[in-house]
Amino acid sequence: MIPLSLRAFGMMTSVGLDGPSTCAAIRCAISQFKETSFRHRSGKPLVGSAVPLETPYRGREKLVRFATGAIRECLQQTGSVKSAQIPLLLCVAEASRRGRLAGLDDRLFDEVVAALGVAFHPESSVISGGRVGGARALERARGLIGTLRLPFALVVGVDSFLVGPTLSAFDENYRLLTGQNSNGFIPGEAGCAVLLGPGTAAGDVLRIDSLGFGIDPATIGSDKPLRADGLFEAFRALKADAGLSLVDADYRYTDCNGEQYGFRNDRLAISRHLRQLKSRFDHLHPADCIGEVGAAVVPCILGLALEAARKNYAPGPGVLGHVSNDTGERAAFILRPPPGGKR
Repeated sequence: MIPLSLRAFGMMTSVGLDGPSTCAAIRCAISQFKETSFRHRSGKPLVGSAVPLETPYRGREKLVRFATGAIRECLQQTGSVKSAQIPLLLCVAEASRRGRLAGLDDRLFDEVVAALGVAFHPESSVISGGRVGGARALERARGLIGTLRLPFALVVGVDSFLVGPTLSAFDENYRLLTGQNSNGFIPGEAGCAVLLGPGTAAGDVLRIDSLGFGIDPATIGSDKPLRADGLFEAFRALKADAGLSLVDADYRYTDCNGEQYGFRNDRLAISRHLRQLKSRFDHLHPADCIGEVGAAVVPCILGLALEAARKNYAPGPGVLGHVSNDTGERAAFILRPPPGGKR
């Protein structure tokens, strides 16, 4: 399969209503964590990371606003290519998430398209895979661009954890960061998009060279010992996919959100797989600034990496990304400059 090049990105997050603003805020470690109208078991307000829209939209309408804002940023970079030539791969919350909004699988896509007022390629689809769904969308985009010779594919992730039933479910399981629980995450929301093209064009800055997936039986909250088998499997799949390994990455972006499980999973998998000493292997995670954004995290990571490469402030040219779902799915990908590109 051909590599994918990162051509453009768009974001709507709690720290910026477009891609450049979000990247600048995250680079400066700015966050917008504030008390919300939701309350946890103690009766105190929950802290969250909400997108500051002028109008307080709710439900799917809010997700439509996030998605269309991010998509419009990307469509501005397509030149003469019409949107009807571009498949839209819309990533949303996994079906197993408690409190999940209704209509994500069968209505949200049409609502986004109607709000944009444009048509997309017939191979467009909705991917209900949570955090790992973004990586599955990359896999599908690579197949579509390679087999149908399409000029672009658009991967969009949109999600919100600031939903009453969802917060209640995570609060019941002691998953939220509160004054009584330090081992938890701050719920966030976002819409992020990335425009992908075949990795053969002159002027590419960063390409997705390898993808890998795995399954881990030791899910969060289970009684099985955590060995990071799923992430280790995903790392091995990177080698099988394109002959790449962690040695080819200089730093990493992950979906770690503040819960100890995610950091332990990362450290175990890295220590088991990496056989060459690295003097530096920075670990970056956007949840520090925007909270847990679920299905939006992969396009967010890709946008952050692309902006860092373009503006030459990345810790190095090669990037490892990895994400995990609560149900055990794991995904990893490696981004690098094209041969002969900036190093």
